[in-house]
Amino acid sequence: MPTTPLALNTAPPAPHIYQRLALHYRNAIQAGTLVPGDRMPSLRGLTRQHDISLSTAMQLSRQLESEGWLEARPRSGYFVRRPQRSTLATVTEPRMDAVPDPAQYVGIHARVSDFIARGRMYPITTNLAVARCAPELYPAAALQQAALRALRQHPSLLVTASSPRGNPEFRAVLAKRALGLGLTLSPNDVQITNGCIEALNLALRAVAQPGDTIAVESPTFYGLLQVLESLGLRALEIPTSPQTGISIDALELAVQTYDNIKAVVVVPHLQNPLGSIMPDVHKQRLVQLCATHAIPLIEDDTYSELVNERAQGEAPLRAMKSWDTTGNVIYCASLHKILAPGLRLGWMSAGRWQARVEMLKFSQSRSNEDLSQLAAADFIASPAYDRHLRRLRSILCVQREKTAEAIANSFPSGTRLNLPRGGLSLWVELPGQLSSKRVFDAALQERILVTPGLMFSNSLRFDSFLRINCGWPYGQDVAQALGRLGQIVGRLL
Repeated sequence: MPTTPLALNTAPPAPHIYQRLALHYRNAIQAGTLVPGDRMPSLRGLTRQHDISLSTAMQLSRQLESEGWLEARPRSGYFVRRPQRSTLATVTEPRMDAVPDPAQYVGIHARVSDFIARGRMYPITTNLAVARCAPELYPAAALQQAALRALRQHPSLLVTASSPRGNPEFRAVLAKRALGLGLTLSPNDVQITNGCIEALNLALRAVAQPGDTIAVESPTFYGLLQVLESLGLRALEIPTSPQTGISIDALELAVQTYDNIKAVVVVPHLQNPLGSIMPDVHKQRLVQLCATHAIPLIEDDTYSELVNERAQGEAPLRAMKSWDTTGNVIYCASLHKILAPGLRLGWMSAGRWQARVEMLKFSQSRSNEDLSQLAAADFIASPAYDRHLRRLRSILCVQREKTAEAIANSFPSGTRLNLPRGGLSLWVELPGQLSSKRVFDAALQERILVTPGLMFSNSLRFDSFLRINCGWPYGQDVAQALGRLGQIVGRLL
């Protein structure tokens, strides 16, 4: 009589307790709940918190250490470490010893319009082009409550004309926050604008006339190039380092070569698209150079709140305007990237051009409405604002790391990138001088949208670069899109 075969148990064994807890903490690190530098609970803390034995707590910690998520420090315990990733060479530094090309009228509108129109023709599933965060990373509920409080406290708010300079409460809050960047401003020194792009418009209109030359970083934000084109201004592109920002030597050479530079526009912190941060010594030297030659310096400080938390003992960020003693620096900033894109709130302090800027603002767009300003003032004045910024910076840090890791693993050999100390995006140099326009076209066919490097210059010198957004949560869709993008680059090579 045949025997019945024994049933084999093919189900995988249940994970040990330490493996389940390791997954729990791994997910917390990947989600940004725990960020590089955070201290893990002690072994005894883990035993109490999870009701486990000391040996299980030790297994858990050693598992995460072996995977590269934690590092053990003598007599201090375990700390979250930066994820290990494949090393890519940094982006190529530009030549700084050559005289910049002569200034030329900007012709970027058609290029930007084509980029926008082409993107709208396809049902995009993964947008790696925008330079802002996903909506869920902004404090929507808190801002809604702040707006409701403003309406209750000011019942006639929606039917009352607002101040031309901006809401006094909002201007006072911004002036107080500016102290952290080394600025000493009165609320009357603050002009509220429709985002930073209007502030740049007003600054340029205040100091220049059609046909004038404006020195800009190269590469630079294409929105600035659009502003220059709309005002009939010429752009003089100054070489800019991916590490330290605009070359002061190259700018000084340009000032000596061309006698018609009417302004310099600079993003000192997390420059768009490079992500560079200017050292204080460079900022101070640039302010002095412009003051010596009576050239207005326009500072776009949109991204400073997104710079990583500074290390212990590291000096706090300072705005370039903090070194301004003559009113020669026009400071422009925005809440668009850091708090709420839907509010379109920016502001500026124009130094000796303040009265002219206020007149231009009144003639161009009149005042901003009060409700959004009061809601923003309420939130920014509360401790919740700094908590929001700390959370946002830690999440973006994780998302940049994961994006850089995916690019290192998926893109062909020869790809370069910088991992900036904060911000929303990565600047990627493609191998073999591959055209970003070709990559853009091929990616659209895959329903992936990227920003080609040729958008960031009036010339084609950055056609072999891409700007990749890191503001959306890094999920399977983003990972697959980056993998596919790497395949596209490899195929086009």
